[in-house]
Amino acid sequence: VGGLSRIKTIKRDIEEKENKEVLFLDNGDTFHGTYFAVNNNGKDIIDITNNLGLSAMTAHWEFAYGPKGFKEIAERLNYPVIANNIYIEKTKKKFFPSHIIKDIGGLKVGIVGIASNIVDKTMPKHFSEGLKFTLGKDELKASVDTLKNKENVDLVVLLSHLGFPQEVALLEKVDGVDVCLSGHTHNRLYKPVIVNNTIIMQSGSHGSFLGRLDIKVKDKKISDFKHKLIEVSQDIKKDEEIQKIIDNKYEDNKEYLETVLGRTVTPLDRGGSLETTMDNFLLDAMADQTDTKISFSNGWRYGAPIERGNITVNDLYNIVPTNPEIMTTIMTGGEIYEMVEENLENTFSRDPFSQMGGYIKRSKGINVYFKAENPKETRIQELFVLGDKVDPSSKKEYKVSFITVQGVPVKFGENRKKSGIKMIDALKNYTKKKEVVEINFRNSYVLV
Repeated sequence: VGGLSRIKTIKRDIEEKENKEVLFLDNGDTFHGTYFAVNNNGKDIIDITNNLGLSAMTAHWEFAYGPKGFKEIAERLNYPVIANNIYIEKTKKKFFPSHIIKDIGGLKVGIVGIASNIVDKTMPKHFSEGLKFTLGKDELKASVDTLKNKENVDLVVLLSHLGFPQEVALLEKVDGVDVCLSGHTHNRLYKPVIVNNTIIMQSGSHGSFLGRLDIKVKDKKISDFKHKLIEVSQDIKKDEEIQKIIDNKYEDNKEYLETVLGRTVTPLDRGGSLETTMDNFLLDAMADQTDTKISFSNGWRYGAPIERGNITVNDLYNIVPTNPEIMTTIMTGGEIYEMVEENLENTFSRDPFSQMGGYIKRSKGINVYFKAENPKETRIQELFVLGDKVDPSSKKEYKVSFITVQGVPVKFGENRKKSGIKMIDALKNYTKKKEVVEINFRNSYVLV
């Protein structure tokens, strides 16, 4: 299911068959996440999105190419990138415009962007070099005031990549937003949530769903609305123009990407917050190729599922498109305990604005029994490393492997070393070695 060529068809049918004007917005993570996207630093996606008829976008993983790289992409788009919460550190100026105004169906609509605010907090440093990311709350208030009182717009639409819990908390504190298009947390909301008179909708991920909101406006207020979460199913005809662009770009790498490395008897997916088969596969390969028994990776939400059957090179890039080098380090049991406790806070914090990650950190070689509802630094009830119970004071040392600073933050561990092995190569080697992959759950994290 899914695909931008099918999404173009859905939009065109609304415009042509239903004779309706469409405000079409993209919440980001569009120029990253697959081999096709990262192979040319996002630039191979430009021709495709420029063909969609988008009105604006905001961003998150687009910063994987660095601020300069993303700016180069943005300058080639035929629609604007908007974000009220990104500042150039040296000049204190905004990196992108805070908002735009569009005339849609006779209405003057103000659209405000908020990019993911974790880019300079939990992501690799080169993502945010020279930039500062804020929550965007004060900036949102200012934009709403400008749009409603100076620009005299009929509606204010927020395009936000903070995450659903964060946007709910934000809009409880900020008045005047009529609609919020929520992103980052990949929730499929079949029914919008109303918070402080704001309609909040979120529409899944991976181009598999499209959120549609039809509204009626009276006296600058939404008097009625109808929402639908549209599945971008395979029975939707692909737009020929976009599909031709995709096929032409894919053809250059088709033989490489469709190379079969082995097969899996276990469906590999990333659809769980505690533990997933896809990440256990990644961790097993990492540990195998570095001769370690403990491994860590970030709890990413992206990655198209791999069905039972052949594993191809393309599948591996869907798992880890950044293809980072595997690192090793020496950690004490106490450090592992502290790192896990910190990650649990970033994932389950009672304060939505302190939720800084994706899912729980992916882990091999440890078993954690925890209470998600507990306050900060009290969630772990028991933690075992290679079967040994560990407490915060443990000085026993363990060699661990990991990828990116999201796997093991810089402040943890000693004698950090590069392995010389890229993660895709590790997955290739491991898959060929196993021939048939079978992945089990191992109770890495258990709610008690």
